[in-house]
Amino acid sequence: MSALDRNSVVAVVGAGTMGRGIAQVALLAGHRVLLHDAAPGQAGAAVEAVAGRLDHLVTKGRLADTARKAALDRLAAADGVGDLAGAGLAVEAVVEDLAVKQRLFAELEAVVGDGCLLATNTSSLSVTAVAGALRRPGRLVGLHFFNPAPLLPLVEVVAGAASDAEAVASAFDTAAAWGKTPVRCADTPGFLVNRVARPFYAEALRVYEERAADPATIDALLRECGGFAMGPFALMDLIGQDVNETVTRSVWEAFSHDPKFTPSLAQRRLVESGRLGRKSGRGWFSYGPGAAGAPEPHTAGPEAAPTFVTVRGDLGPARELVALAERSGIDVRRDPSRRSRGGESPGARGVVLLPAGTPLHLADGRPPGAPAVQFDLALDYRAATRIAIAPSGAVPADAVAQATGLFQALGKKVSVVADVPGMVVARTVAMLVDLAVDAVAKGVASREDVDTAMRSGVNYPLGPLEWGERISVSYVRELLDGLHAWYPTGRYAPCPELRRRAAVAENVISS
Repeated sequence: MSALDRNSVVAVVGAGTMGRGIAQVALLAGHRVLLHDAAPGQAGAAVEAVAGRLDHLVTKGRLADTARKAALDRLAAADGVGDLAGAGLAVEAVVEDLAVKQRLFAELEAVVGDGCLLATNTSSLSVTAVAGALRRPGRLVGLHFFNPAPLLPLVEVVAGAASDAEAVASAFDTAAAWGKTPVRCADTPGFLVNRVARPFYAEALRVYEERAADPATIDALLRECGGFAMGPFALMDLIGQDVNETVTRSVWEAFSHDPKFTPSLAQRRLVESGRLGRKSGRGWFSYGPGAAGAPEPHTAGPEAAPTFVTVRGDLGPARELVALAERSGIDVRRDPSRRSRGGESPGARGVVLLPAGTPLHLADGRPPGAPAVQFDLALDYRAATRIAIAPSGAVPADAVAQATGLFQALGKKVSVVADVPGMVVARTVAMLVDLAVDAVAKGVASREDVDTAMRSGVNYPLGPLEWGERISVSYVRELLDGLHAWYPTGRYAPCPELRRRAAVAENVISS
């Protein structure tokens, strides 16, 4: 099998937001589309809604009026499942209830031809289980679009345990022919994106629960320092706190309460209070007419830049700070008494000594309390507009001022946060890398598909595997080891494959 022939009919069952979006995608790809919904009148309303979307595209100059008319001629509502008998592909986008989906596919299997490909758009249920009630489960695959389907490029093509290779290939090729970016993944909890993305929300919530920083500051750091398009708190409000928490809880339960996926009590309380985000007018932030919106992130006041700093060893992922400091006019002195290499332990990593004598070092997972100032990991220290620093309780005020002034001299806003291991960006990126490495090791998806999915599906600035290599897997492993020592729950224990890769990298460096 290959991509579905343009002359084949696409049936979409479920005429809600996702069903309408999928119908629009198939329609503009040239197919005849039949929309069906069990609720009376819903399919007809969906046809009108899709027509309205096409009108909007014409108004915006993104679709020719002739193409709109041709597309509408190919779109119709179907009163019953029996009207879908001639479909070459049937995609369901109904409620996330296993029994409902199984009954629907049993009905479809009884009316469609043997060559019809069946696809479920489920985001949380097992594709294998959905297909379990079919006589021929091999022709059912997961075809998971992201909302809004017409705009977001990623489609996860999920192979259930019984899915035929030809069916998976056909679904993949069809999604590509529709202009989407398909990735293949195994039928595991959360599939690919919802599995790997959990730390982006979870670590932000953990930092908040530890009172290390407020939501607005955490969001600003992950945007302006980490390079993410949106902060996690604003994104949770956009998705819906109830929806986001449900996905987290379903993945956690499916993985037998693995501590890496433990839901947040703070988010549970938000959901219980009805503060669901944009749709309710209030979540972590306020929305709607007269709402204050997100508060300003914490930003330190101006401080004088130190006239000099002393660098010991290699700063690893933060080494470009040396050149930035020199260009800003700060006298950078190098202390040759200690050298380090990128693969060595955090304790041997380079540090910047402030004039007060206090060490300034990249967040590395070491527990708080040592007389030092940590600074957070950045996607690109040149482009970053904000940086977080975290002084331990033993650090004098003049050292905090010097650290603040140093980064301000480099053109960065500075947010002072509490001294927690891994800070904000560093622990988030490390956990994303760990889950991505684990997913590849367990055959969930290929390396290329993991990075493609996270860039295309959730708009990350880098794929987590590429990010891990950029900052070094040794740094990631050691940061997580430090976090695991401080929080010995298993949440931060590096996966075996990450440990193996770090060991290989260190052996290469030392040889």
